Amino acid sequence: MSRLSVTVIAWNEEERLRACLESVAWADEIVVVDAESGDKTVQIAHEYTDKVSVRAWPGFAAQKNFAIDQATGDWILSLDADEQVSPELRDEILRVLADDGPDDGYRVPRRNLFGGRWVRHGGLWPDWQLRLFRRGRGRFVERAVHESVEVDGSVGRLEGPLIHRSYRDVSDFLSRADRYATLAAEEWVRSGRTAGMSDMVLRPLGRFVSMYVLQLGLLDGARGFLLASLYAYYVLVRSVKAWERQKASNGS
Repeated sequence: MSRLSVTVIAWNEEERLRACLESVAWADEIVVVDAESGDKTVQIAHEYTDKVSVRAWPGFAAQKNFAIDQATGDWILSLDADEQVSPELRDEILRVLADDGPDDGYRVPRRNLFGGRWVRHGGLWPDWQLRLFRRGRGRFVERAVHESVEVDGSVGRLEGPLIHRSYRDVSDFLSRADRYATLAAEEWVRSGRTAGMSDMVLRPLGRFVSMYVLQLGLLDGARGFLLASLYAYYVLVRSVKAWERQKASNGS
């Protein structure tokens, strides 16, 4: 059977890391890369593996690619500290390892939880993520935020869910949204794109309508309305931050 390395990046994740690592304790190797946490993240990681690195934060893609470079398995499963492999997904991955494929990478459906409950609509299920791939065939694309894997070869799909305990509550969403919006706005400006009034009005409105109406977030009740509103808020903040940086760079 082929060997599996699980790579995990973390920063101040003592609350969620244990559940993540416990869900992949069956893997041949676990690699954890910590971004200089101030809590017990590193101590918890050492309970499950000796391959723990601590390094300054270089960005999402760069940190994940560094973790991949530390892995020695035939296959890589890349996770965030707030994700867990379900028993169904574990069994499917074991079958891939037993057969050594047949594809070079696999997308998995991510089941997003908000406040501890599964969000079934609004475009958040199935939230397909390419996370399992042959070592040497997959790398994360260098982006400031919303990084993704590119695989050199064929890509298939698995059906078992990856559990994502994304946001604990509204406060957690807002604090992280500000950080992600800053990174996205900086990338927006670097790309040479312009940000105007339409981006600050139409884009947030479009995100709300898309999530709540077109992607049936309304079927999730109050939670669906709240999430559509929060994601629209994120788009607004991202657009405003991009506009501010654009004005500053133009000296106006």
